[in-house]
Amino acid sequence: MAYISGISYYTPQQVLTNDTLKEMYPNGEIDKAEQITGIKKRHLAARDESTSDMAVHAAEKLFAEHGIDRSTIDFVIVCTQTPDYYLPSTSCIVQNALGLATTTGALDINMGCSGYVYSLGMAKGMVESGISKNVLLLTADIFSRFIHPKDKANQIIFGDAASATLITALPGGFKLNDFVFGTDGSGAENLIIKEGAGKHFNKTFEERFDEYGNVLSDSYLYMNGNNVFSFTIQSVPVLIKQVLEKNRLELDNVDHFIFHQANNFILEYLRKKIKIPAEKFIRNIEQLGNTTSSTIPLAFKDAIDQQRFKTGEHVLLAGYGVGFSWAGATVTVC
Repeated sequence: MAYISGISYYTPQQVLTNDTLKEMYPNGEIDKAEQITGIKKRHLAARDESTSDMAVHAAEKLFAEHGIDRSTIDFVIVCTQTPDYYLPSTSCIVQNALGLATTTGALDINMGCSGYVYSLGMAKGMVESGISKNVLLLTADIFSRFIHPKDKANQIIFGDAASATLITALPGGFKLNDFVFGTDGSGAENLIIKEGAGKHFNKTFEERFDEYGNVLSDSYLYMNGNNVFSFTIQSVPVLIKQVLEKNRLELDNVDHFIFHQANNFILEYLRKKIKIPAEKFIRNIEQLGNTTSSTIPLAFKDAIDQQRFKTGEHVLLAGYGVGFSWAGATVTVC
């Protein structure tokens, strides 16, 4: 069996509030967006701050907060879609920066909103197969670098953050149970940065406008909000049903639900559609925004600090988004 024995996270010092956005866009759009998204502020990485820097900060907090001896780490996974470089992998940079042994394995996972749950599944498999004893899972993304400076729709949604989780064979914390995964790559272009990688290598920085006056560019993040919403409301209820079945649970048997914190409108829609009681539904998007692969561990950590979990309770985790991809699992409080 495999267990989550600790979670910590890091948020950059710079904060972008809705008051600042209102100064940039003074026509009332930000107030409307806040009502829909539920987001009031988000953290942004400093200009000289990299994805690996944030991942290292999160890891150091994990070591300090949980008394973890870094010499016991034998594998590090970095889940990110904003790596420091095309190559080398960010996990190699992090291994060196943390002073981990050269016998430590290092791997990047290019996943977004479902990435934390995907990575937990991989870490569980490594521990239970005997490949690794202590896996350091890091999520880190700086999406603010890839949002057009005049794209108000995405500016209000996304924030930067990093998390660190230790997955180990030693009993305690949260036991990882069974996982469900899914993919529908036909939706890939609904949440995408088209230019700058192998297929469209050169960035053109050409601009166009949508019907709401948002600046769009293939050199920056593009999100088709309507299609992403349609995908979410269709796929997530099915995912939850499959996770419950695989873990031999009924909805009423689950004590807490932690979904990817996309925005408050989506979260509330899903909660009502799946018929999850409000008191069981954990969210913290108001002060952090959508931090992609880090939203679930950030909400998980905040709930731990609030002492919301009791021994024997079941927690359901669900990630979904860019790809399109989705993943879910349950954990049991030890």
